[in-house]
Amino acid sequence: MYETAKMSEESSLPESSEQSQVANLSHVDVETVRAELVRMHQSGASEIQAGDVELNMSAAASINSARVSTNTSAIAALQSVEMTAQNSVIGAAQAERMSLSGVSGAVLAGSVELNHSHVGILAGRDVHGDEIKAFILLSNRVEGNVTTTMDTRGALIAGLVGGLFAGIMLLLGRMLFGRK
Repeated sequence: MYETAKMSEESSLPESSEQSQVANLSHVDVETVRAELVRMHQSGASEIQAGDVELNMSAAASINSARVSTNTSAIAALQSVEMTAQNSVIGAAQAERMSLSGVSGAVLAGSVELNHSHVGILAGRDVHGDEIKAFILLSNRVEGNVTTTMDTRGALIAGLVGGLFAGIMLLLGRMLFGRK
């Protein structure tokens, strides 16, 4: 079964009990897309569940897929086995293998390759890349030119100091304002 939707105003693809093989979307906004292969061009979706997802100049709130490929797109939340993003913005991503060129808020991955990327929180087993800028980086092995505000040791120290400070403030609050 082959579905194509081309519209300039908001619409929703009908949900059926059978999953489509291919969903090609262009210039359309949809709520939910379920198919083996989803291709989107200049479109938006609230939720995508598919085996393969290809986004080009598109946006999605939530993607759950085995393989995701994006180019100049935005994703709020992503869960995938393998993910490739070029010039894209991703809020939070979880993948076994990830290649990213763009901006991400939080990345949790087994193997990460980042090129000319900015990441808020990056946690990965192996991190490779060129010109990576991360606020917090947690990794066993890092290769490449990485600039971090806080690395694994710094994050641990900041957590301990923050916990100690919060504990002291709670004790002082109890002593000053607690019941007698």
